[in-house]
Amino acid sequence: MFNRAYVEITNVCNLRCDFCPGTVRPAGFMTVADFAAAAAALRPYTDYLYLHVMGEPLLHPDLESILAVAHEQGFRVCLTTNGTLLPRRGPALLAAPALRKVSVSLHSFEGNGGTDATEYLNGVWAFAAAFAGEGRLCALRLWNEGGKETQNQAICRLLSEKCGQDAENLPADPLGNRRLAPGLYLERAPKFDWPALDAPAQNVTFCHGLRRQIAVLWDGTVVPCCLDGQGVMALGNIFTTPLPEILQSPRAKAIYDGFSRREAVEPLCRRCGYAARFTP
Repeated sequence: MFNRAYVEITNVCNLRCDFCPGTVRPAGFMTVADFAAAAAALRPYTDYLYLHVMGEPLLHPDLESILAVAHEQGFRVCLTTNGTLLPRRGPALLAAPALRKVSVSLHSFEGNGGTDATEYLNGVWAFAAAFAGEGRLCALRLWNEGGKETQNQAICRLLSEKCGQDAENLPADPLGNRRLAPGLYLERAPKFDWPALDAPAQNVTFCHGLRRQIAVLWDGTVVPCCLDGQGVMALGNIFTTPLPEILQSPRAKAIYDGFSRREAVEPLCRRCGYAARFTP
């Protein structure tokens, strides 16, 4: 069993954030039928689907149908968005019973050179307050500490006005999360470097890929984790090969066994700034 499975319903995005490497893979959208097939294959392995690897999921024209399929198959769904489309697509999210958590990457505003976050944050907050008000979870992310952080103070000031508290100085839990309202959190975390084969090697000895998570790209390619946005560590295709066979492939077993002995066997894993966090 995995804690979660990431399903990339599209790798198309409406932004070009300076912290995001983008992808050289062909652009595309997973069809509803393909999503249903991927979800069915994943169902014995997890209760949670995360609709994100690369791309902006709110761009998918059949998002409502995809969320309905997830509900029919008994999944709990989490979704990550840059938040720019929430004023338009928010009603569809509110109407989806399978959707448990929405995470909004507020740092994408700065990552696109934004200077006045008022209109953007008004749209995000209107959705977030309504969503959390229904007893679900919404996380507003500032995952850029140690980066430019040019807009963080302004964003926190606007959030403070919305929630009636000092958002920047609220007590944080061990993960750096601050409770703005019931079910609504500000998540702060350091900026990390995406893995890339041409990046410097880091002291990576462990990762939760193939232990707590797995990812499926929009074309069905199975990869060990949500940070392989280029499909470098392709293990097979969920549309053509049974998932048990993919998970027992020599490459998958080598990755799993390598981390069991605290060794990153894949060159991409050795260059992952996020996985380096798990190294003491």
